[in-house]
Amino acid sequence: MKAKVLEMVRALGHDCEDFGADNESESVDYPDFACKVAGEVSDGGIDRGILICGTGIGMCIAANKFRRVRAAKVDDSLNAEMSRRHNDANVLCLSADLIGEESLERIVDVWIRTEFEGGRHARRVDKISQVESQQNGSEPSDFC
Repeated sequence: MKAKVLEMVRALGHDCEDFGADNESESVDYPDFACKVAGEVSDGGIDRGILICGTGIGMCIAANKFRRVRAAKVDDSLNAEMSRRHNDANVLCLSADLIGEESLERIVDVWIRTEFEGGRHARRVDKISQVESQQNGSEPSDFC
């Protein structure tokens, strides 16, 4: 699935960096990879990221611990569109176990191509950013 996503994103004209595991048979901990990608998005090193795990849920939870990261677990093209259009999601979290190849292609294509609508949605995203800036404590990267 990772190879297919990388191929699709490159075909859409974007540069890709692979932060993932290289060996499918070796067990890995998804927070390690969520931290790498979300950390880069949070720091501005990359604009957007795509994370894949069994359900997509764990990756989404871990990625959303980072400031300026708006990760969305998406299972269909409508949610892919709305996560970008209304929420300016900058990390897409996918399920390797629950999404078929045809759905995967539609989801990634829509998520990559959809722009943030702004307007009233920008106001709402700004409110999320305000909550992040008011939180005390250590950055998630201190733990990863």
